[in-house]
Amino acid sequence: MTTTAETTTPSQLKGQFGQVLLATLASTIGFWAWMSIAPLQKTYATELGLSEGQISLMLATPVLVGALGRVVVGALTDRFGGRKMFALVLLGSAPAVLLVALAGVIKSFPLLIGAGFYLGVAGTIFAVGIPFSSAWYEPSRRGFANGVFGMGMVGTAVSAFFTPRLALAIGFFPTHLLIAAAMVGMAALVWFFLRDSPAWTPSHQPLVPKVMGALKLAVTWQMSFLYAIVFGGFVAFSTYLPKYLTTVYPAEVDPVGAGTRTAVFAVAAVIARPIGGILADRFGPKVVALVSLAGVSILAYVVGSQPPEGIVTGATFLAMAAFMGLGMGAVFAWIGPSTPKDKVGAVSGVVAAAGGLGGYFPPLVMGATYHADTNSYSLGLWLLLIAATLALVLGGMLRDARA
Repeated sequence: MTTTAETTTPSQLKGQFGQVLLATLASTIGFWAWMSIAPLQKTYATELGLSEGQISLMLATPVLVGALGRVVVGALTDRFGGRKMFALVLLGSAPAVLLVALAGVIKSFPLLIGAGFYLGVAGTIFAVGIPFSSAWYEPSRRGFANGVFGMGMVGTAVSAFFTPRLALAIGFFPTHLLIAAAMVGMAALVWFFLRDSPAWTPSHQPLVPKVMGALKLAVTWQMSFLYAIVFGGFVAFSTYLPKYLTTVYPAEVDPVGAGTRTAVFAVAAVIARPIGGILADRFGPKVVALVSLAGVSILAYVVGSQPPEGIVTGATFLAMAAFMGLGMGAVFAWIGPSTPKDKVGAVSGVVAAAGGLGGYFPPLVMGATYHADTNSYSLGLWLLLIAATLALVLGGMLRDARA
């Protein structure tokens, strides 16, 4: 989103925090829809008789589309503004929730995959909010703004906690009707109450050249790799953790308990994300990103050892989520000062897409590397350790955005 925040007076940006909060709420609803399949994976697996590979594909499909679609949506936000794009994404993806419900009712796996593909549109909402929020704040506070907006990923926790409980309380199909209704209602709120920053000016550069221009920047590729680890790891665990816990610890964790644990995991990352942005504004994004990646690397080693279910396991996943949240805030605080103003939306879209892709492949890898004889996912978890370590090395080689 093209901005002129440097020349905009504080009075012109009045109400900035309220606008970012409303955008955060819109993102929360979008994330709830985007992640609505994962909390009910046990139901789909049982009712449709799915294999490990089919479960992994079912969980990964919305993530893939949500990731790739962010490139386009980020660039379109530069042109049409956050208000229109928030409403379009919410309204446009609401029917996908109903198709997912229909697939579950008629027990059709092909329809479920097709509906999951469509459902990925809801996940593109993140690429709308980053440039929208950045335009409401001066450069020195964009880490804070993006951190606050990033809290919208609490929709993952909302989905993990409430979706299985709603399905038990009011039924499978009514639960999806409720989610779709929330999306339509949120779209109406956005349309009538959200407004683009007076510091924002639309970019009329054609979509393809704009995206290609972003891809030519070194910062795009650098931040994409770092974000693929921290946000991709978050998405992967948020998607696959219910499956992981009920498979590895079947006697200790039931589907509802797994949903609760996943919700707590997501909340920890959500709380840490704005903290990461604030710390990045103060100490520089590089320092915060390196601390984040070091923490993820160490904790990936612990998880890869597959400790017995209990306090250690719970604390490890909680700490890993917090470190990922810090890294998410730091990476997007790194983008703004390092990117030409007319390419912030396009670069944000590409980086957000990389984060989503980082969450697409791990569930497939986990399903492919699962060892039934030992009931272990350790190989897939060791790969996370390797990736996080490589990101740590790369981050150490980069120049701080404030340098």
